[in-house]
Amino acid sequence: MITTCGSVLRSFARALTGPRAEPVLMFVEGAAGEGKSHLLQELADLPDAPEPARRWWRCGAGGGPSEEDGHRPEATLWLVDDVHRADEDELRRLRGVLEGLGPGSAAAVTYRPEEIEVPGLPLGGTPMTYPGRLTVLTNRLAPWDEERVRRATEEALGGSGCTAEAVTRLHERTGGVPRVVVDLLAMVREQWPAFTGTAAEVDAAGVPPRLAELVLSRTHAVPPEHRPVVWAAAVLDGPAGRDELAAVSGLGAGTGTGALLGALEGAALAELGEGRYGFAVPLAASAVRATLPGPVRQDLHRRAANVLSRRQPVDWAAVAGHHRAAGEGHRWLRAVERAAESAEASGRHEQAITLLERTLALPGLPPQARARLAPLLARNAVTGLRSDQTVEVLAQIVQDAALPPAVRGELRLDLGLMLCNQMGRSHEGWQVLEVAAGELRDVRSVLAARAMAALVTPYWPGVSVDVHRGWLIQAVAAADDSGDAAMRTAVLANHVGLAMSCADPEAWELVEQLPVQSTDPACLRQAARGLCNAADSAVWLGFYERGADLLAAGRDLSARSGAPYTEHSAMGTRLLQQWWTGRWLGLDKRCEDFVAATADMPFIASDAYVVRGLLAVAQGDWGEARSWLSQQGTFGTEKLPVPLGAAAAGAVIRLALARQEVTAAAEHARAAWKVVADKGVWPWAAELAPWAVEALARAGDGAGAHTMVRNFAQGLGRRDAPAARAALVWSRAVLTETETEAEASAEGRRSGLLEAAALYREAAAAYGELPRPYSQALTTEGAARCAIAADTEGAPDDEGASGPVPDAEAASRPAPAPEEDAILPVLAELESCAQRFTDLGAVWDAARARALLRTRQPVRKGRPPGRPSHADQLSPREEEVAQLAVSGLTNREIAATLHLSPRTVEQHIAGAMRKTGALSRRDLAHRLDATP
Repeated sequence: MITTCGSVLRSFARALTGPRAEPVLMFVEGAAGEGKSHLLQELADLPDAPEPARRWWRCGAGGGPSEEDGHRPEATLWLVDDVHRADEDELRRLRGVLEGLGPGSAAAVTYRPEEIEVPGLPLGGTPMTYPGRLTVLTNRLAPWDEERVRRATEEALGGSGCTAEAVTRLHERTGGVPRVVVDLLAMVREQWPAFTGTAAEVDAAGVPPRLAELVLSRTHAVPPEHRPVVWAAAVLDGPAGRDELAAVSGLGAGTGTGALLGALEGAALAELGEGRYGFAVPLAASAVRATLPGPVRQDLHRRAANVLSRRQPVDWAAVAGHHRAAGEGHRWLRAVERAAESAEASGRHEQAITLLERTLALPGLPPQARARLAPLLARNAVTGLRSDQTVEVLAQIVQDAALPPAVRGELRLDLGLMLCNQMGRSHEGWQVLEVAAGELRDVRSVLAARAMAALVTPYWPGVSVDVHRGWLIQAVAAADDSGDAAMRTAVLANHVGLAMSCADPEAWELVEQLPVQSTDPACLRQAARGLCNAADSAVWLGFYERGADLLAAGRDLSARSGAPYTEHSAMGTRLLQQWWTGRWLGLDKRCEDFVAATADMPFIASDAYVVRGLLAVAQGDWGEARSWLSQQGTFGTEKLPVPLGAAAAGAVIRLALARQEVTAAAEHARAAWKVVADKGVWPWAAELAPWAVEALARAGDGAGAHTMVRNFAQGLGRRDAPAARAALVWSRAVLTETETEAEASAEGRRSGLLEAAALYREAAAAYGELPRPYSQALTTEGAARCAIAADTEGAPDDEGASGPVPDAEAASRPAPAPEEDAILPVLAELESCAQRFTDLGAVWDAARARALLRTRQPVRKGRPPGRPSHADQLSPREEEVAQLAVSGLTNREIAATLHLSPRTVEQHIAGAMRKTGALSRRDLAHRLDATP
C-alpha cells in the first residue's frame, strides 16, 4: 500500500487502539529523503502509543537491545530506523525482539527498499516467525504531490516567490522527495530577494549537497567498467530504455545489460516505468554530469543525439541540445531548425519562440543560419504570444547588412506586426511596416501583400481611415497577383475589420466570404482572425448578440488552427461585451485574472485594464479606477487602440467632472476627441461623446460642444451603428440640458429641460434595445433629473458629474410640488433606475440616483413629524455615505455625489463609525461587511 505519512499514522493509531490491543508490527519503506525518520518521531508522539516505554533503535549505529528485550511484560513501542544499515547480527537480534512482542506492544520498522541486502526482505534472508496474534502491516511512503510542494514553497518563499511555474519545476526536478524539496528550497531562498519564481531560477539553484553526496556515492560504488551506464542516464536526463542506455554508454548490448543490472542493484539507477530507467530524483543527473571529464561528456552527448534521432516522434529540441553539447555546431543548428518547424506545425509556438530566441541571441552565429532561423522566429512570434526579447532580437537582426533583401523585408514585416499588435508601439510599428512593404514589393509579392494588409488595420492612432483604405486597394491587388489563398484570406480578414469598424454596408457580406471550411491551416488561421476582427468591431458598434456568435466561432477556429494570439485577443473582446451587456458578476475577477495571465505582455490585456477601470468608476472606487484606466503604468494610454482609448478617456473625463475638475475634464475631452476625429472612424466616438460634450459645455465652451455633436452626427451619417446612434442622442440631451441653465426665463428653462428629458428617454430606449442596461440606467436617470428640475420653479445649480442638481440646502427640504401626481411616474422610474444600478453593483450611481429621488420623495401620510429614530442601527443615509466612504471617495466627492455639504458627510461618517465601533475607514469596511 502506497501512503503518505498521515495515512501511516492513522493506520498505526487504529491498530494500537483496537479492542484487543494485540501487538502490531508495521514495516515502512521509503526512498532516501521521503521522511521515514520524521514519521517515526510522529509515531512516538502519538497520544495513544503505549506508555511509558518508547524504545528507539537506529540500525548500524552500534549497540541495540538484545532478543530478551522483546519479552518485556510492559507495553513497549519500538521505533526501528534504517534497517537497511543493519548487519546480520543486528538483524538476528531485531527478529528476536519482533517475534517476542507482547500484548499492547508495537513496532515500526523503516528502511530504504533500494538498499536492503535481499530485495523484498527487509529483515534479511532468514525467515521471520510471526506469532499468530501479531498484526503485520506494510506501508510505502509516497513522494509529495504538486500541491504539497506548493505548500512547502509558500512556507519557504512566501506568496510572491510561490509561482505556479516555480512549483511545477520544483516538483519535476525533485521528484517530490520531501528532503530534496526542502533542501532545494533552502538553496533557492539564498537568491532572495532576486528570485522571481521562474523555472530557470530553480534550475540555477544547483543540486542540494545531501542529494549530490548520495547519488555520487552510489555511482562510485558501481564498478568502474560499468559506470558509463550511469553516465549515459545522466546525459539523457530522463527515462530511457535498456538498449538506449547501452548505446549511449558505448558498452554494447551484452555488457550494457550487465552494467544496468549492477546500477539498479546498487540503487545508482532506478526503474521509472515499464522498461524505462533513470534517476529516482531527476535533479541527481546534474550532479553526475558535473563530474564527467569534458571529452567523455562530449562523446556521451554525441551518442545521445544519434539515439534520440531514432525515437519516434523525434524530440528535435533535445537532439539539438546534445549536438551542441557535443560540439557539433552544424548539426546543432539544423536540429534547432527542425525543432522549431515541428513546434510550429503542432501549434506549440511558445516552445519554438523560446528555442529560437535563445539560439539567435548567441554571438558568432553564421549568417546563413541567421537567415534561416530568424524568419522562423518572426513567423511564430506573430502567430503566438511573444516577449520583449523577441522584438529586441529581430530589431538587431534586421540591421545585418549580410541578410538577403527578401529575408530582411520579411523580418521587418513581422517586427512591425509585433510592435503594433503586441507591444503597443504603433507609431514605430507603422513606420517599420511601410519600409517592409517597400522592400518586399519587388522581391516577394506574397509578403508585400501581407505588409500592405497590416497597414489596412485601422485601430492605431495617428493615421486617417482614408490612408487605410488606400493601402487596402494595394493589398488586394498584391494578394491577387500572388495567387496565394492564405494571403488573400489575410487581406480579407483585415478588410472585414476595417469595413465593420466603419459600419460599411458591405461588412456583413465580407464576413460570409471568410473560408472557415478551408483545409489549409494557414487559411484557417487567417479566417479565425477575420472572425475575431469582425466580432470586436461588431461589439463596438453595439451588435452584441451577433458579435457573441462571431466571437464564439472565431475563438473555436483559433484554438483548432493554433492561433493563440488571436484567441487571447478574443478574450478581451468578450470582457467588453460582458461589460456592456451588464454581465458584471465576477467580471472584475475575470479582468484581473486575464491581466495576471498576460503579465509579460500587458498590451494584450488592454481591454481587461479598461473594463476593470470602468467597473471601478461605477462602484465608486475612484482611486482604483484611475489606476486601471491608466493601465497601471505598464504602457502609455496614448498607445491604446483608438476605440479603447476613447472609452478610457470618457471614463477619465467623467471622473474629473464628478470631482468638479471641469477645466481638466475639458482639456482631456479636446485631446481625446482629436484622436477620434483624426482617425475618422466615427462609431468609435460612442463611449467618449456624451462625457466630452458635457465637459466642454460645463467649461463654457458651448461652441466646441456643438461642433462635437455636429461632427459626430455628420461622421455617422446613415451608418448602421446602434451604440453610436444612442450615444449621439445622449450627447444632444446633455447639450440641451446644459444650455438650459443659461436661459433667463423660468419658462425657457422648463421648456429646455423637458426637451432634454425627452432626448434622454429616447437614448434610454435605444440602449434598452441593444441591450446596454448600465447606459440605459444612466440616461433614464438623466431624463428623471431633467423632469424633476422642470417641475420646480427653476433649474437647479450644477453640483455633480451627471448634470445639474439641487444645492445642499435645497436637497434637505421638500421642493414645492404643485403637480405632484404628474411627477409620481418620474419618481417611480427613478426608483427603478436606482434599483437597476444596485443590481449591477454600481454603488456610486445608485447612491446618486437615490439622493436625487429624496429631493422630491413625497411625504408619507400618517408618519409622525420629525426624523425616525435608528438608535444603534445605521440610518439609510449613514449606510449610503459609509458605503461610498469605504469605496475610497473623499468627503468632497461623496458630497458631490449625494448633493450634501462636506460637513454633513463628515457627520454621517462619524455616526456610522460610532454605531459600528469602527476605528478607521478601513475598519469601517470590515464592520459593514460583517453587518447582517
